Amino acid sequence: MKRTTRALFAAAAAGSLLLAAAGCSGSDDSSSSSGGKVELTFWSWVPGIDKVVDQWNTAHPDIHVTVSKQAQGDEEVTKVLTANKAGNPPDLFQAEYQALPTLVSNGAAGDISKYAGDAKAKFAAGVWSTITLGTDAVYAIPQDSGPMMLYYRQDIFAQLGLKVPATWDEFAQTAKQVRQKDPKRHLTTFSAGDPGWFAGLAQQAGAKWFGVNGDTWSVHVDDEATKKVADFWGGLVASGDIDKQPMYTPEWNKALNDGTLIAWPSAVWGPGVLSGNAPDTSGKWAIAELPQWSAGEHKTGSWGGSSTAVAAKSKHMKEATEFAIWLNTDTAAVTGLINNGGIYPAATAAQSGGALSKPPAFFSNQPEFYTLAQTIAGTAAGVTWGPNVNVTYATYKDAFAKAITDKTAFPAAVGAMQQSTVDDLKKNGFKVSG
Repeated sequence: MKRTTRALFAAAAAGSLLLAAAGCSGSDDSSSSSGGKVELTFWSWVPGIDKVVDQWNTAHPDIHVTVSKQAQGDEEVTKVLTANKAGNPPDLFQAEYQALPTLVSNGAAGDISKYAGDAKAKFAAGVWSTITLGTDAVYAIPQDSGPMMLYYRQDIFAQLGLKVPATWDEFAQTAKQVRQKDPKRHLTTFSAGDPGWFAGLAQQAGAKWFGVNGDTWSVHVDDEATKKVADFWGGLVASGDIDKQPMYTPEWNKALNDGTLIAWPSAVWGPGVLSGNAPDTSGKWAIAELPQWSAGEHKTGSWGGSSTAVAAKSKHMKEATEFAIWLNTDTAAVTGLINNGGIYPAATAAQSGGALSKPPAFFSNQPEFYTLAQTIAGTAAGVTWGPNVNVTYATYKDAFAKAITDKTAFPAAVGAMQQSTVDDLKKNGFKVSG
């Protein structure tokens, strides 16, 4: 298990569940009234974001933002928590959606709802829910999102006479057809190494892993929706109708590139992965809505995405929130994030047209790529993440890898995820219902 935020997470006591929102707001009101220049610090890993920040600084001489490039993931979260504990956090910082509860419960991310204005209207409901933790508080401004969709080899589907599956039942039938028509190929693979992928698929099925009521968490990682998803994929692996190799390995890359794997349930950022890992297949892929659990539905989950959070201890929360909203909703700013950082914006108005008026070069055969992606993004399920998702994710990797090796039923692995998550919350002093 790679280095995580668990050591600092353990400092969050039961009563501190949402303390960042309830009790920590910096002395920001003094900044505007003093008439002096406001200096803000911002930690982010997005490529080229300094160029976007320069636009802000040029247009806002009284509020200057200094950006500092950081590592992504747990390393950045740990650094933010350490700085917060020492009393000198940055005013703003990048926060992946699943990491936000940890930052909130440790008092690092503050409630900016009184400064957020009408920002909520600029985002799809499912995306906005990720930064509220099921409350009326607002802990960040969404930046990019990862709505899931189905990538498939358009040329090989045509060659084998396959229809794009509209339901998961059809997906299973298609997987079987691929094996019958060309035993060298698989429709796709199940990856025990990618918990975020599995979480997105579970969201689409209606899973609600975490909930919060006051200072008490509820945990339902083993709900019926998640077990249904696990059972479905476990059946495909057991029958041999799909592969079982993890993603992001040399073997997986080769299988994508040579057409051994011909479909990939993934997220909107998939073109970057495919162009880097399967360069010989440019112009041969297309996207479609994820298969649905019931015919006629239109739902998806999310894999990835991050936000811009404001430090609870910032002395300039108002100005910091103003910058965070501008960064993620202003047309010029979001265009810069797309062109320089390669993000798929969370703001709905920016998801088609403008910088996204043309498809990714790798998908030159599908000019409607971003129009379809925007439609799919609007169907993303809402999600509330818990403060120890890192534990849930680590257990996923161990439990599903063991299930594949031992050839045991996948739903048991979901039970292991549930147990480890609850045990870890209780161990660290959080109240857990049930």
